[in-house]
Amino acid sequence: MTTKNALDRIATLGEEVIGKASQNPNLSRFVQGAMQLRERVDDLSKRVRGLEAMEKRLAAVESRVAKLEGSNRRASSPKSKSATKKAPEKPTEEKPAE
Repeated sequence: MTTKNALDRIATLGEEVIGKASQNPNLSRFVQGAMQLRERVDDLSKRVRGLEAMEKRLAAVESRVAKLEGSNRRASSPKSKSATKKAPEKPTEEKPAE
């Protein structure tokens, strides 16, 4: 029975604290801010879950594209390019004005 009495006292004290806290304007603003923060975190977690699903789908599409590109390269005949290459251009040096 002592456990029930102790729990009753704790519940009563908790109710009193909540009642007094609701009358305090600073604490009331704090509680409202905390509730808004919780809602924003919930919204962000929903968005992140959506991004994870999109990342999985994107990875699947990228692997399919890679397979398709690989099969196209093997199927096409290799093209020969001309053997002549252009020499790299040398940068021109500018003389400082005197």
